[in-house]
Amino acid sequence: MIVAVSFKTLDLNLLKVFDAVMEERSVLRASHKVALSQSAVSHSLARLRDMLEDDLFVRTASGMQPTARALSMAPQVREALRSLEAAVEQPIFDPAASTKQFTLAANDFTTMVLASHLLTILGREAPLIDLAIKPVTRIDLAEQIDLGRIDVAIGVFSTPPSRFRSALLFEYDDVLIVGGKRKLGRLDKAKFAQLPLVVVSFGGEQEGAIDGFISERGLARRSEMYDRAALERAFIESDCPPRIAVSLPHFLALPALLRDSYLAAIVPRPLARALEQTYEIATYELPYATTSVEVRSIWHERVEHEPSHEWIHEILRRATEELRSRPHRT
Repeated sequence: MIVAVSFKTLDLNLLKVFDAVMEERSVLRASHKVALSQSAVSHSLARLRDMLEDDLFVRTASGMQPTARALSMAPQVREALRSLEAAVEQPIFDPAASTKQFTLAANDFTTMVLASHLLTILGREAPLIDLAIKPVTRIDLAEQIDLGRIDVAIGVFSTPPSRFRSALLFEYDDVLIVGGKRKLGRLDKAKFAQLPLVVVSFGGEQEGAIDGFISERGLARRSEMYDRAALERAFIESDCPPRIAVSLPHFLALPALLRDSYLAAIVPRPLARALEQTYEIATYELPYATTSVEVRSIWHERVEHEPSHEWIHEILRRATEELRSRPHRT
C-alpha cells in the first residue's frame, strides 16, 4: 500500500526525533540530544510510524536498528534539517571558544604523519575542540559521510562521486624499510628479489577489491598500501620475482616485525620518515619507480560553505604543509 503523507500536516519535530534516533541508535541518547523525555521520543516515533506505515526502527540487543525505509530517508531528512537550521540561524564559528567535535576518518599511516601537527595547531588555536578519528577502512565509509557521521575522510580515493568535495593534502611514493641493524648496501633488483617482503593491504578480493580499490556507494578508496602494479611490472620478465611473505591489515606491527628479522617492508615515504624518528629503522630507495599517490580529504557537498567545516579544512591544509613541501624520490 502506498501511503500519501501530506507535508502540510507533518510536524517537523517528528523529523528531528527521527534524525536523533538515527544518529544515536538509542531512544535514551536521542532524548538527551533533542531535550525531550524518553516517553516523548517514543510517542513521536509512534506517530511517525503510523504516518509512514513503517516500523522505521527495530529494537535489538545492540540498539535501535533502522529499517530499509529509515535508511533511505535518513540522508534527505538530515540535509533538510540542516538547511532549515542554516536558514534561520546566523552561522558564527569561533574556534578559540568552540567545543565542537569533528569526526575524521583516517588510517594509521595518515594518522601517524598528520595527527601531531594537527593537534599542535588545535592546542594553540582551538583548545576546546575535540577530535574523533575513525578508521577510513570501514566498508560503509560513504554511507557514514552521507549521514553526516564523518565530517572529513582522509585517504587515497579514485574520482569521488559528485556529491563529495575533495582537496589535495599531500603526495607520496614508496620506499623500502628494514630493521636498523641491517645493512643492505646498494639495492638492485637482484638483491631486492631475495628479500621476503611485508606489505599492508586493507582488503582483498574477498572484500570486493578491484585493482587495489574497494568501492561503496560510488566512492572507491585504495585498499593496497603499496604500488603492486609497479612491483609486478618491474619483475614481469624475472624467473625469481620477489615474495610477499607477510600481508598486514595495518602498519602498527611493522617496527616489531622488522626488528631482528630478515623481513623488509614497502611503505609510504612519509611513514618511513616518521618511523625513523621513533624506531631503529633504515630506509632504502626501491630499485624501481613507483607512482606518486595523492592523499586527499573528502567531505559532503552540503557542508561545503559551513564556517566550522571551512575552518577544519584550512587547518588540515596547514597541518600537511610540511608533507607537501618534502621531495619524493631522492
